[in-house]
Amino acid sequence: MNAKNVLGTELLSCSYDPLTGYLRDGCCNTDASDHGSHLICVRVTGEFLAFSKARGNDLATPVPEHRFAGLQPGDRWCLCALRWREALEAGMAPPVILEATHANALQFVTMAQLEKHRYQGAVH
Repeated sequence: MNAKNVLGTELLSCSYDPLTGYLRDGCCNTDASDHGSHLICVRVTGEFLAFSKARGNDLATPVPEHRFAGLQPGDRWCLCALRWREALEAGMAPPVILEATHANALQFVTMAQLEKHRYQGAVH
């Protein structure tokens, strides 16, 4: 069975460059071992990257031993649902690509919250 997005349709890819997803398949797919719930496809902003670093999760600095080049503003990334909610509560939530956000994200945030932060650019 194909995974569904928060809109109830087939989950679209989030990003292949940089390669994202808990399963590193370009999608915000998940399985039982994904304790971080990497479900929400976002377009990162400089403000969010600074916020995340201040919270102890530096997503901008390259980590070559993990084949991670570091994120730049404008990159798309499958973000942990609780990190997005934390950013939302701090007024720093990055825009969300609903078509690439896994339906399980609704266990952590509401559809209204996601829609309010919907990315307004092209999906792909």
